Amino acid sequence: MDRNNFDEIRSYRNEEVGAALQRIAQSEQFRKVIAYIMPEVDIDEFAAKLSRINNTEDFQYTIALPYLQKLEKQLTKGIQSDHLEVVADYDAALFITNHRDIVLDSSFLCKIFLEHKMKSVEIGIGDNLLIYPWIEDFVRLNKSFIVKRGGGTRELFHNSMRLSAYIRQDITEKHQSVWIAQREGRCKDSNDRTQESLLKMLAMSGKGMPNEVLKPLNICPVSISYEYDPCDYLKAKEFQQKRDNPNYQKSPADDLLNMQVGITGYKGRVMFRFAPSINPFLDELGQREKDKAAQFSAIASEIDRRIHQNYELYSGNLVAYDLLLGVQRFANNYSAEEKAVFEQYIAGQMAKIDLTKKDEAFLYRKLLEMYANPVINHLESIKA
Repeated sequence: MDRNNFDEIRSYRNEEVGAALQRIAQSEQFRKVIAYIMPEVDIDEFAAKLSRINNTEDFQYTIALPYLQKLEKQLTKGIQSDHLEVVADYDAALFITNHRDIVLDSSFLCKIFLEHKMKSVEIGIGDNLLIYPWIEDFVRLNKSFIVKRGGGTRELFHNSMRLSAYIRQDITEKHQSVWIAQREGRCKDSNDRTQESLLKMLAMSGKGMPNEVLKPLNICPVSISYEYDPCDYLKAKEFQQKRDNPNYQKSPADDLLNMQVGITGYKGRVMFRFAPSINPFLDELGQREKDKAAQFSAIASEIDRRIHQNYELYSGNLVAYDLLLGVQRFANNYSAEEKAVFEQYIAGQMAKIDLTKKDEAFLYRKLLEMYANPVINHLESIKA
């Protein structure tokens, strides 16, 4: 395998956009999806609109941005960004975020950049989500590259090396910013932790100590906070399924359902809070730590600290913390009405879980943990 041959994984070039859109427009599955998520749209007119697009930028501004703005209006109380100015002037950066929603974490990030006339990011997406050919076409023309999962040890190594080289080339040579989640898969209990294996993959394409090879990537942690996670009940259900059957694995249909619920479910308020590049930290780390393993651990912890510190905590998070721990620590920070609204919300999500042997206490605790863990981690991050 040629580690520098990126054709299998790279986003589409402008000259490939037209053909990809033709394939998408002809897909019956795609037409059904559009009819479901945009019932007001005439599918033939929409297909004709697609056929007139011939580059990625047009696709993002003509198709992606208006749809995301519609989602914001209908299914959120607003998508806000904070401290965007600290990254606005960077030539290129690797934005590492916590991971809540399969599709919308990166999509809303791109929306923010496009609305501020900033260059949108390239997006890493796992090949396990490319259930149909049209989905692969769609994401690759929307500036996504493929993160290949699975395979034997040798194949995994080569795929990781190629991915590392691709991301490095994007940032250092093409001056193209990149988004990637801090871990493989969503963090289902909201206890966000950066996987050291991710940092090791990023370092594979460089030579030297971790702080030296990661510095050119200009890593910027971003904290994503949703007031409500529409997939929370599906995540709680999966926790019980895995507890009851250690061999349980999600099916492609489960992934599709999570994508659908995540896109079409209500999210309340949404916040993207940006932290500056960790490069000054990497310089300082290189002076005091000479052990590679210790450096990787320290870098992961620093990314986590910045993400945890920058959470936007909503009343539901504070209520969940008090309920989970059986305390009144934040009782003065939310009203009786806000507490009742959150408890009613949790009860409604519990009712959606369709298991034959529902462990009510277990599921309730898992739902509370999803909303309380950001508070727990935030409190830890701001300790002196």
